[in-house]
Amino acid sequence: MRYIRYAFLGALAVVLIAVALANRAPVTLQLLPTDMAALTGLSWSIELPLFLVIFAAILAGLLIGFVWEWLREHKHRAQVARKEGEVRQLKREVKKLKTSEKAGEKDDVLALLD
Repeated sequence: MRYIRYAFLGALAVVLIAVALANRAPVTLQLLPTDMAALTGLSWSIELPLFLVIFAAILAGLLIGFVWEWLREHKHRAQVARKEGEVRQLKREVKKLKTSEKAGEKDDVLALLD
């Protein structure tokens, strides 16, 4: 299984390197479109290789997806925590009943027969 994982990671690295080499051309990223930047006075821009823009977009999408899913599953995690608390409480009650039964408390039917 470990070798399969290493083979997959190696193939993924080769694909990512190929994408990076094919997209080395610089692109200019601007905060706002040119007309809006002239209107507001915010003309921030940066020049980066295209593969960095692609990889950053993929990474941002993954992070947003992970956070979104974590928030969506909150109600399920809370329900599991409540159920685990109930299970712990019921286990304590069962243990208490078993120890009290062993301590000498007799069954009512058996007590009537004695």
